[in-house]
Amino acid sequence: MHNPVLLVIAHGSRDARHAATVHALVRRVRSLRPGLRVETGFLDFNVPSVQGVLESLAAQDVRDVVALPLLLTRAFHAKADIPAVLREAPPRLRIRQADVLGPSPLLLAALERRLYEAGLTPADKSSTGVVLASAGSTDPEAIAVIADIAREWRHTGWCAVRPAFASASLPRTEDAVRELRALGCSRVAVAPYVLAPGFLPDRIARGAAGADVLAEVLGPAPEVARAVLDRYDEARLPALTALGA
Repeated sequence: MHNPVLLVIAHGSRDARHAATVHALVRRVRSLRPGLRVETGFLDFNVPSVQGVLESLAAQDVRDVVALPLLLTRAFHAKADIPAVLREAPPRLRIRQADVLGPSPLLLAALERRLYEAGLTPADKSSTGVVLASAGSTDPEAIAVIADIAREWRHTGWCAVRPAFASASLPRTEDAVRELRALGCSRVAVAPYVLAPGFLPDRIARGAAGADVLAEVLGPAPEVARAVLDRYDEARLPALTALGA
């Protein structure tokens, strides 16, 4: 039996860095799973659109698709926007929506990779406070998940970890930086919990002006690509089991 096509669904942005980063991540996913067909569709601003990709797949007699939201939390896009787009897909397609990427130990590993690339070392953990800076959401579930990740990450040995948000929620990155200084952490680092550059990540970077270290966005980190494939496998395996594959 053929593997379902993996359709990575990205948000899209007017910022050209966003699509470039998404495509770099998808290239890494393909490199980890040669032979798997991986397509990319955007909800807004960029092409191809999700609907366009689905119509193209149906025209090529593809039957099975795993649609994977390139999102870190189950907020509005995962709960409403993406299911609505998928409902408009050509009826010949059998589509399973995979879960969002986070939370995942792989994403924590990617966050640490970015901090170490920015100049920290494992020996710095106990004296370094980290701001876990996400885009923000009006969805209480998404906000609670970020707080849970910060608590879990703190237990791996950092001086302290505080969540912060670029929009819709408080505190802001700069407020969390000040709080960590006040706690007595000798070093403060900002770890953007975002996948690609854009307007809100730029706001996080401005808020990190008072920090000692600002990590890059997660982007095409190998751990993120592995998380994509994990979610794909979780979505496709029940279908294969049901078919006796």
